[in-house]
Amino acid sequence: MNTVTEKLAGWRDNYLPQEGLGKTIVIVICLYLLGAVLLGMYWSIEPKPFDVRAKAQALAAEDGGTVVTGSVTTGALIGVVQTLLDKPGGYTHNDKFPPGVWLDNMPNWEYGVLIQVRDMSRALREVFSRSQSQSTEDVDLVEMEPRFNFNSDSWILPSSESEYRDGLEYAREYFDRLSEKSAPGAQFYARSDSLRYYLSAVDSRLGSLSQRLSASVGKSRLNTDLAGDAEAAQSTETPAEQEVRTPWSEIDDVFYEARGTAWALILFLKAVEVDFADVLAKKNAQVSLQQIIRELEGTQGTVWSPMILNGSGFGPLANHSLVMASYLSRANAAIVDLRDLLSQG
Repeated sequence: MNTVTEKLAGWRDNYLPQEGLGKTIVIVICLYLLGAVLLGMYWSIEPKPFDVRAKAQALAAEDGGTVVTGSVTTGALIGVVQTLLDKPGGYTHNDKFPPGVWLDNMPNWEYGVLIQVRDMSRALREVFSRSQSQSTEDVDLVEMEPRFNFNSDSWILPSSESEYRDGLEYAREYFDRLSEKSAPGAQFYARSDSLRYYLSAVDSRLGSLSQRLSASVGKSRLNTDLAGDAEAAQSTETPAEQEVRTPWSEIDDVFYEARGTAWALILFLKAVEVDFADVLAKKNAQVSLQQIIRELEGTQGTVWSPMILNGSGFGPLANHSLVMASYLSRANAAIVDLRDLLSQG
């Protein structure tokens, strides 16, 4: 023990300044690094979900409006984007300086949320706000959607945050116009075919995430790209069988992207449950939607491990990616069933 103490003391005396400006600089740097680490840990705390009904009511009350069909879904979109931008640390996906640039989990969580924001904004522009394929697009949603699709890691000129805040303003304009009886230009049509369109996009996202999560342990995948159609063709030939594995450095990235995706999707589906209540009741599909939400809520459990573990499928260590994939796969299967139920007459 004395030998170790002597070596540390010698290292301190030889390499660290003992007085003057040099010592002050070292102390300042150490304090800065400690503060950055603690701040980064605080910024990495995931936001809690909010009440979508209360959010819509609060937004409507700000301008003396009322909650109408579509207000809860649009309010949920506004609330999710506000959370993305105004949570502790703000939007960190494009940070170039500490502590944001050191963070890994939160930027990927944000990206998962952003993907769901983009899917919902596209559904609002293309189907929810239009009565049929030949009807005119809403003027505010035309401006909103491309701004939410702006590059997610642009730091400056313009920054991602500035574009998303512009999109937020257009979303708010649309929200306010929904309840204006004197200006019926803004509409939200709660129809089963519109809901199926949105669920189709969700189905595709969850299916892709489930595959990426399952690839954490590596698996041999048969090529089924052209299965079911004897006349199908593709651009270039691909192997009949290939090994699919997520690189070890990306395992936690995919996990937190999936976690952010599920967080946003829970809120959007709860909003859909309100605005499409009559459609769901006619098909007796409320329980089906609630079960999807229940499966997604399972993805938000506390991660007690200090890191995302990647044990083998039946090995002694946990595999957090496979647990996440299990929840998303069950939710995805339930979405497929719900889409089929909504398509029935």
